[in-house]
Amino acid sequence: MKYREQYMSNKTLYKDSVHKKLSGVCAGIARYYDLPRLVVRALAVVALLMFPVATGVAYIVAAVLMPEK
Repeated sequence: MKYREQYMSNKTLYKDSVHKKLSGVCAGIARYYDLPRLVVRALAVVALLMFPVATGVAYIVAAVLMPEK
C-alpha cells in the first residue's frame, strides 16, 4: 500500500508568486518537484542558451497557462 500512497499524492503545479523572479514558473516547478529553485533556474538558462526559441515559447506558454496559488 505504500506504493499507492507514494504515487497517488494530490500535488498541483502552480506559479509561486512569493519566490518569483519573472513570473514564478521556475519557482513553481521547483516547489512541485521539491528541488532547489536555483537549480531549476540554472537549467532554464542553460536550456534557453541551447534552444532559445523552444525554451522561450515554452516559458511564455507556461507563464500564461499555469495558475496562481
